[in-house]
Amino acid sequence: MHEKMIDSHSTGDPVCHRSFAELERALVELRSPRDQGCVVLLVSRHKGGRRETPGEAVLTPAAGVPGDAWGRQREPNIEAQLAVMEKQVAELIANGQPLALSGDNLFLDLDLSERNLPTGSRLRAGAALLEVTPMPHNGCKKFRARFGDDALRFVSVQELRHRNLRGIYLRVVEEGTVRVGDPVQVISRGC
Repeated sequence: MHEKMIDSHSTGDPVCHRSFAELERALVELRSPRDQGCVVLLVSRHKGGRRETPGEAVLTPAAGVPGDAWGRQREPNIEAQLAVMEKQVAELIANGQPLALSGDNLFLDLDLSERNLPTGSRLRAGAALLEVTPMPHNGCKKFRARFGDDALRFVSVQELRHRNLRGIYLRVVEEGTVRVGDPVQVISRGC
C-alpha cells in the first residue's frame, strides 16, 4: 500500500478532528519524560513542502535539517531553525493522521513545556547539541486546515501557553547525526 504524499497543500481529515473539550480532557493524562527521552520522527520539508521522513540526518548550524525549507530561505531566522513538537501532544492532536502533516522537523518523546525547557536550555539529540530559542511556535491557518479549529484554539489558548502545545523552536549549536530512536538528554536548563 502506497502512503499518501504530504506537502504544503495537504489538509487533514475532518473526521479525525477532536473537540477542544476532548483535547483538554486527554491533556491531563499525558506524561512525557522530563530529563531524557528519544527522537520519534525526523521530517525534512522539501520543494513544495513535500515531506520526507529520513531515518537519520546530520543536523548542522548552517542548514538545520539537510534539504529543509528553512535552509532555502533567503535570510533564514536562526531562532526558527528546527520546529519541534512533543510526541504525545502531536499524537493527541493528529488523532491517527501522520505526524509529518503538522510540518515540524522533530518529534520528541520529551516534555517541551516552558517549565521543563525554558529559553536557552540545551539538549543532546543523538550527536547534535541543540538549544531552545525564545521564538514562540504558533499555530496557523495550515495547522487549522490539518487539525481543525478546536486544535488551533487548544494550542493557542493563553492558559495553556506555558505547555508549548504547538511546540518549540531549537537551533543547532553543534553538528551531529540524529537518528530516529536516538536518546534526547537535557544537558542544561536556561533561565
